[in-house]
Amino acid sequence: MEPVKIIVNIILVLDALVLVVAVLMQQGNTAGLGAIGGGAETFLGKNKARGMEGRLALITKIAAGVFIGCALLMMLMSR
Repeated sequence: MEPVKIIVNIILVLDALVLVVAVLMQQGNTAGLGAIGGGAETFLGKNKARGMEGRLALITKIAAGVFIGCALLMMLMSR
């Protein structure tokens, strides 16, 4: 069981690094509450999902899911 813990720990650390880099590379949301009042067309733009911002958002979601999964697995293995 010990080699599995080491492998999961390595995946957890590498995934945390990917998650930090992906979040830091994303642009800040400067619209704030303006998207509610009428700036929704910029929020729901057609090219947003195809560009770099869309890919970073997808990488962030996947990395967060893997991070949560690895953290839960480590918790279950430590019992």
